[in-house]
Amino acid sequence: MIPSRYLPRPLPDALKGLDDLAMDLRWSWNHGADRLWQTVDPLLWEGTGDPWLILESTPYARFEALAHDPEFLERLREQLVRRAEYLQKPSWFSTTHTEAEPGTAAYFSMEFGLSEALPIYSGGLGILAGDHLKAASDLGVPLVAIGLLYQQGYFRQVLSADGEQLEFYPYNNPAMLPVLPFRTDGGEWLRIPVELPGRAVQLRV
Repeated sequence: MIPSRYLPRPLPDALKGLDDLAMDLRWSWNHGADRLWQTVDPLLWEGTGDPWLILESTPYARFEALAHDPEFLERLREQLVRRAEYLQKPSWFSTTHTEAEPGTAAYFSMEFGLSEALPIYSGGLGILAGDHLKAASDLGVPLVAIGLLYQQGYFRQVLSADGEQLEFYPYNNPAMLPVLPFRTDGGEWLRIPVELPGRAVQLRV
């Protein structure tokens, strides 16, 4: 069973689906739900623009209040409907390539720059890879990205009192990132063995 720290936090029943919106990184290029997250916590939204961090950081009492806010609930319902339509509507790929059942392409990259909320990139090539994924999603191209979840992403630069450049490497806490472990049908965390000279490395997915 996956530790609870890797699962979305409990929410009032009336807010069902809010965690799905936070986990779906489509918010990084489609801003239809911006106002929804801004309503949850205006200051945190302004400072981070990160729905998953807002979901994990906001006091539960705030969610209880929003569960009785008709305007917020209507906004949530609208975004859930739009997400369902996005996932179910015929895509460019499905309507253009109808001659056969397509396979799935694997896109391997050391970096994917989707959002600052997922700091697993450092430069332009990562941003390019992220844009590729966003376009593939909108076009309905059957593509799966395979990369690395770095414990330390890109570094932060600051200046010391003497004007020297300093670098800090913040730790990427998976529980605070919009990622979840991939589970097998039996509910176990999927592990893939990779044979290296003299030993096997277990990759968690």
